[in-house]
Amino acid sequence: MKVTAEKNEQVAAMIFASIYPLYWNRLEKNGRTKEEFHEVIKWFTGFDEHTLQLLINQKVSFRTFFEKAKIHPNAHMIKGVVCGYRIEEIEDKFNVYKQCRRMEKLIDELAKGRKMEKILREEK
Repeated sequence: MKVTAEKNEQVAAMIFASIYPLYWNRLEKNGRTKEEFHEVIKWFTGFDEHTLQLLINQKVSFRTFFEKAKIHPNAHMIKGVVCGYRIEEIEDKFNVYKQCRRMEKLIDELAKGRKMEKILREEK
């Protein structure tokens, strides 16, 4: 599927704090811990616990969330399909959408029981 400017804007305007509990509920149901969840977010965005909580409290949009993030240099290694979109085929001009799908891929892998050292990609 192709990402459109409208779809990118729709996701960019979503409030991170409204999606965060959905991510957490899914992970909790699958036996993962909040520490693991936050470790994945920290690896991907650079946000520590304090900063993450501030962003949740401020009810920032995904656009602001990713603008403030320091995306991990190995994020390009996150590949695959999420919600019908192949991550590596999402155009760079739709950066917010691409980063959102990358984060969802990491959360999917965590929920499916993938080992943390596989989720937190390292160059070989």
